[in-house]
Amino acid sequence: MTGAAAPSVEERPCPVAVPSGTTCGYLLVPERRDVPNSRTIKVGYAVHRAPEAQGQAADPVVYMSGGPGSASLQLTGFLTQMLPGRDVVVLEQRGGRYSEPRLSCPEIARGIVDTLRTPGPGAAENVPLARQAEACQSRLEAEHIDLRGYRTAEIAADVVDLRAALGYPGWHLFGVSYSTRPMLLAAARDPEGTRGVVLDSLLPARAHWYDEAAGTLAATMTKLGIAARFDAMVKALDARPATYETRDPLTRERLTVRLNGDDVATILAEALHETDVIPIVPALVDGLASGRTELLQPLVDAAGDGLTSHEWGLYYAVQCQDEVPDNTFPESRGPRLFTGVVDAAICDAWGLPAARAEADALTPGATGATVAPASARGETGGETGGETGGTAAGSTAESTVAGSTAAGSGVPPILVLGGEYDPTTPPEAAREAVSAVPGARLAEFAGTGHAVFLSNGCARRMIAAFLDDPAATAPACDPGAAPHTLVRPGDLALTSSVYRMLRSPIPLVVPAAFLLVSAVQLLAALVSLIRRRGGALSALAGLTGVALGGLSALSLSAVEDWTTLAIGVPHALAWYGLLALVSTGLSVVEAFRLNAAAARIVPALTGLAFLAWLYGWLLA
Repeated sequence: MTGAAAPSVEERPCPVAVPSGTTCGYLLVPERRDVPNSRTIKVGYAVHRAPEAQGQAADPVVYMSGGPGSASLQLTGFLTQMLPGRDVVVLEQRGGRYSEPRLSCPEIARGIVDTLRTPGPGAAENVPLARQAEACQSRLEAEHIDLRGYRTAEIAADVVDLRAALGYPGWHLFGVSYSTRPMLLAAARDPEGTRGVVLDSLLPARAHWYDEAAGTLAATMTKLGIAARFDAMVKALDARPATYETRDPLTRERLTVRLNGDDVATILAEALHETDVIPIVPALVDGLASGRTELLQPLVDAAGDGLTSHEWGLYYAVQCQDEVPDNTFPESRGPRLFTGVVDAAICDAWGLPAARAEADALTPGATGATVAPASARGETGGETGGETGGTAAGSTAESTVAGSTAAGSGVPPILVLGGEYDPTTPPEAAREAVSAVPGARLAEFAGTGHAVFLSNGCARRMIAAFLDDPAATAPACDPGAAPHTLVRPGDLALTSSVYRMLRSPIPLVVPAAFLLVSAVQLLAALVSLIRRRGGALSALAGLTGVALGGLSALSLSAVEDWTTLAIGVPHALAWYGLLALVSTGLSVVEAFRLNAAAARIVPALTGLAFLAWLYGWLLA
């Protein structure tokens, strides 16, 4: 806005734990830069100053989390360890958890939870959900919050203003998922101050996220080799929804939810964000398609955390202005993900105007000088995102497009990171977005999901190397090395019992008692043999029981990813159970010998209890 005052900051105590050398504050900016005399709001930030060292200081980096509506400041320590030797600035989104005002919407969160009590995203649920959304909107407006000021263009302007307010001559921009959009806009608006851009899980501006969601999820299932079983799972659960007992994420009280195929597909799409969950998805989907619906319980319990991780007022302010208007929400042959159904209903209730599109640093032909706004999104007509299905050749290797810098082009060096199995921001869409941009390159990480840098050490090393030298093309590590091996159908004996034991360890009493009794039985028998009082059968019974424990421990220790145990155990445990059968049989023989001590019945009884536990509960 012409004539606007220079941005300023004010210090405040850090609201989260941060490393020493970090200061926190607020960036003071207009709520709407397009409105004269708009009220001032406060955008939270933290700055970790690198220790002073000899030589020229490295350019700082500014980071923002995604969402929209996710907090950022809690990652300050993680980022400073990842990027030592340079200043790290962490910026909240306006309206976020550590900004003022905070656009929380517990009414919407309550409404979303209530929709899960019945299966599937249905029109009947949209009416009460819309009422909850309108209640939140009315409350925010009563607090004099202008929701039109909470959109991507304003968030990007906050990034530019913070650099000026902190006095940095230049810095690197680092965005993940949604925040890749404001970072790309900031790079286009502030080319002189942008040294380089890191985009993790890129959400291209031309992507139609809601319309493409079912297709990209299906493409991910194809990559995993389970497309047919995924379709069978959705059809089976649509025909017979599954019921689960879990905890209400808002009240922590018991909650019963009923999920059909569309609901479960949505939960799987979110679960594929987590790299340690990806390996179990093939076996899990196969089990669900076969009717083993109890296997989904761990993901159902984890799904509630997503409802408390966002500021929903900010999320919908951004989505309703910047994302939803770009989509048509057609009836598709794929699953109807309830994310799209819910967001369309809430945005329809809010009635916010569509934001105007603006060229960013990945827009072909954009130089980053003066960027004129494009026509309203609803009037662009015919522009579609790239095809995201399938796996492109060389998908797990770093590819450089048109060199690593673009001298004179006005486009800064750009590093894009994508996860092979990310269904939300698939690397295929990122590859198309960077293909025509000089100075942009894409690295796809095998076996990885969303927000690559959080779970992949190679990604963190690659980012650090890029910031040290954006012109370098040699990869710092191999992005094609998958962190875990996929668990294919048939690789596990499927069971939810281990997960249930993690929630309540009482069932562990049975195997613990069996192993303890076996060890005591073996020691007592060895003493008896040394004294030449017999006991060979008891010694053999105790030995086989102890051997069972040792072999089972070795089998479990060989499990590469402990998340695997949430849905199954190695098949070897069923075979090792035969040792328990031998041990129990020998103990029974010993217990019923003539003149046998009464105590000898104990190993027999614990052995029988263990067999019932193993084959009747754990492996059932």
